[in-house]
Amino acid sequence: MLEKIAIIGGGSWGTAIGQVFASNGHEVLIYVRDKELKENINKLSINTKYFPEIKLSDKIRATDSLEEAVLFGKIIVLAVPTYVNRQILASIKNIIKKDQVIVSTAKGMEEGTFLRNSQIIKEYTDTPLVVLSGPSHAEEVMRELPTTVVAAGEDRKAAQLIQQLMSSSKFRVYTNPDIIGVEIAGAIKNVIAIAAGISDGLGYGDNTKAALITRGLYEMSKIGISMGGELLTFAGLSGMGDLVVTCTSKYSRNRNLGVKIGEGLTLNEALEEIKQTVEGVRTTKAFYEWYHKTDHDYEIPITSQIYKVLFEKKTPLQAVDDLMLRDPKEEIKVVEK
Repeated sequence: MLEKIAIIGGGSWGTAIGQVFASNGHEVLIYVRDKELKENINKLSINTKYFPEIKLSDKIRATDSLEEAVLFGKIIVLAVPTYVNRQILASIKNIIKKDQVIVSTAKGMEEGTFLRNSQIIKEYTDTPLVVLSGPSHAEEVMRELPTTVVAAGEDRKAAQLIQQLMSSSKFRVYTNPDIIGVEIAGAIKNVIAIAAGISDGLGYGDNTKAALITRGLYEMSKIGISMGGELLTFAGLSGMGDLVVTCTSKYSRNRNLGVKIGEGLTLNEALEEIKQTVEGVRTTKAFYEWYHKTDHDYEIPITSQIYKVLFEKKTPLQAVDDLMLRDPKEEIKVVEK
């Protein structure tokens, strides 16, 4: 079954998702704001901004008309950062049809409202919704390296449709009904990845990173379960899988930001060098503020220290010391029988 796919956002991940769909024979229309980029995609079949050396499928074309893209696609993929979602949704809410399926790819929490992306989307439409997440750097997807992700949704048929349309020998898709856990895992892993990058920037080793990933997974699962997620989701692709790749990969913007901060750059200097959206920065602020405005019986030490480094000018070295010198804890609590 071939479908028409609209990708809202011509960044690295939007382009990679478009390539996955197109490789399976689907027609893809990518919405981009940059007219020059639109022309390059349509005339050269190249996203000259993000993948100048990779030829795009001849089933991909671009438009700078948001309305044209939405009217084109049976599937609408939102491939924009969390903070842009409302602007896009407000523009398209009156033209979305109930038989379309929205795929959300952003990984963050909205500042101020503390809403997940699926919650934001549901404020504008009741169209079937699927969240796509997992360890999937766009650079490797574009090179057709084997990648596995999860399509999460309360609407099982919609999740299975995305699974069917995207799956191939190079791109495997699992479904998961736990949309809350998948979204929380995808957001928090970016915060932990900044911490892992800071560790690398400071010159620390594998022991430190292993500890950050492990305790980060624990912190992620505590937050996720408190918000209604399922424990096993955090051991899956959107949890442990995405956490590992984002904390270790050279392609990770969040890790790379952390590296630069660990090496001595300020947040603004690091963002200026990366020149792309780093979702973990806004996510750190959102989760830190959410935690302190709500009641919890657990701590979020990694998120708290990253917040203080990013926004309160705490030195990375002091943050590491404070993490290491916290009061002694049990790793797990065993229930007596």
